[in-house]
Amino acid sequence: MHRHLRSLCCLVVLALAVGFGSSQTKPLRVLAFYSTHVEQDHVDFAMQAISFYQAMAERDHFEFNATSNWDDLNPAVLKDYQVVLWLDEFPSSAAQRKAFEDFMEHGGAWMGFHVAGWMESRATWPWFADFLGTMFSGNSWPPLPATLIVDDSNHPATKGLPARFVSPDNEWYSWQPSPRKNPNIKVLMTLAPSNYPLGFKDTLGGGDIPVTWTNTKYKMIYTNMGHGGKILDSATQNRFFENALLWLGGRD
Repeated sequence: MHRHLRSLCCLVVLALAVGFGSSQTKPLRVLAFYSTHVEQDHVDFAMQAISFYQAMAERDHFEFNATSNWDDLNPAVLKDYQVVLWLDEFPSSAAQRKAFEDFMEHGGAWMGFHVAGWMESRATWPWFADFLGTMFSGNSWPPLPATLIVDDSNHPATKGLPARFVSPDNEWYSWQPSPRKNPNIKVLMTLAPSNYPLGFKDTLGGGDIPVTWTNTKYKMIYTNMGHGGKILDSATQNRFFENALLWLGGRD
């Protein structure tokens, strides 16, 4: 009798503990920033990405919001979100940049697509140059598909991806120096050498050109994909986009 009573008590305590822990879990909230006053191919991607993540939010049970008001990149708004996305633009004012720096330095998470990493001079924003771990150097043109190598198949963002896959039409960037040379950078995907020369009008002739990486000092992922309306047409690549956001939101 006493043994059964003790077992019942243990089950009740365990149930209460689990329930208490669940009630304390902060719901995942994601805020995407975009602009409609940029290159049309970038707008096309942003619209496709917003639809993709809205559907994902319903499926994976988190809150997703999108704003074209970059002044929402401020402490009062950011305090309510765990993850920020930059879909087709980047902050331009000192106040926006400072708010983002503070957000990331205090545990926030970020995913930037394509043009989010475009900055030709370190003097423009030195903190972001260190955060990204490199600088924009060049690009391919016109947009073309490319074979990507998955460098780290053990990272939660690349879970389930094949060793190589074809990424849809995109404008591909090169970097100087290679992000791989930065000790804080973990490269997740790279352009395969078989792509070169890549482009016609503007050509990437070769070399080590990572396309996706994380700075291990922060909870962040940058990916070069994000030009045009075909980026989210690949089920294989979409697995990465979903994995990455869930990992950034602590859902891995």
